[in-house]
Amino acid sequence: MLGDLDYDFPEGIHAVGRLDHTSEGLLLLTTNKAVTRLLFKGDEKHKRTYLVQAYKEVSPETLHLLRTGISIKIAGNMDYITTPCDVKIVERPADLPRLVHELRADIPQTWMTMALTEGKFRQIRKMLQEAGHPCRRLIRVSIEDLQLGNLAAGEVRELTEEDFFTLLKIKNAVNLV
Repeated sequence: MLGDLDYDFPEGIHAVGRLDHTSEGLLLLTTNKAVTRLLFKGDEKHKRTYLVQAYKEVSPETLHLLRTGISIKIAGNMDYITTPCDVKIVERPADLPRLVHELRADIPQTWMTMALTEGKFRQIRKMLQEAGHPCRRLIRVSIEDLQLGNLAAGEVRELTEEDFFTLLKIKNAVNLV
């Protein structure tokens, strides 16, 4: 919870986008209510990148399926084919803190980066579950050019409004209220 952090947040602060309670990583906060609309509900797509730990070794065929679109269930129990996304297998970052629920190194697993331009509810988790590789850890590492970097859990980094909009690739932000 934001109230648990040792930081004096301005009145009217709210989160842009969402991270479910089992996810971690970059969370944007702003007092500008138009940012959510511009980033996630507008016509222009904005890329979000995640570091993902999946159960079992992911095959080239599964990578292709994740990259080109996979059927998941969305609100109303409707079938939905995800849009193409960028998926790459990576090594587990050496400086990433271990969590209690993280898979042990001796259990088959795959670390990947997944970059999406859409964000259905629990989309990455649903994609991996459908592919037979339950998601064990999900960390948002960037939204467009705004990077989590080495920011620790609970740490806050302030940006000027100009830098904020530039890094997020939001155009015409001058007159936003």
